[in-house]
Amino acid sequence: MSGWQKALPWVVAFLVPPVLVLAVVRLMLTPLYIQVAYRLPGFPPDPEGLTQAERLHWAEISRQYLLNDAGIDFLGNRRFPDGEPLFNARELRHMADVKRVVHGALWVWYATLAALAALGLLSRRLGWMRAYRRGLMMGGWLTVGLTLAVLVLSVGAFQTIFVDFHRVFFEGDTWLFAPSDTLIRLFPERFWRDAFVFLGGMSLLLGRALAMWAGGRGVVP
Repeated sequence: MSGWQKALPWVVAFLVPPVLVLAVVRLMLTPLYIQVAYRLPGFPPDPEGLTQAERLHWAEISRQYLLNDAGIDFLGNRRFPDGEPLFNARELRHMADVKRVVHGALWVWYATLAALAALGLLSRRLGWMRAYRRGLMMGGWLTVGLTLAVLVLSVGAFQTIFVDFHRVFFEGDTWLFAPSDTLIRLFPERFWRDAFVFLGGMSLLLGRALAMWAGGRGVVP
């Protein structure tokens, strides 16, 4: 067995977690996810009086901005029926920052997914599929282990993780807002807690499913 073939499972294994986790992130950036999140039992109403339909409308506009190629005017020109702007200047700056983070994460997903697919094609061509599937199995269990570690550490410490995440990806206190700001009204803390649980749960399921599938087929040449 060549050195490249020996290294293949490890390369594949380290590609798998970002592919699976970011696939879940991309799923959470769909209209369906927002619709489901707002309808979960106990989701708090808007303290300023927006109806669920109005919140869903503006949340969908915000989601579209994060994925499209439009400038910040896509949000900056939006106004409530009473003429008040949808977002203030501080919120608009934050949304522009979030868009950069989202697009960066998606490019990482595309790159790792393409690399994983390319290695699969190369492995099939060279007859290394057993090593490739072993890497998929290892990567699936690695995803499970990393996800469990994060979930265990987050028990009772969600707020700390939430703050640390923002400190890593955003400057200073640019992500802090008043309860009356639109971003907080559309996406309260409950929204992010549910998102965190969904991300962790789906990552566990996908990691385990991939590991079981690849492990079950690992003897196939």
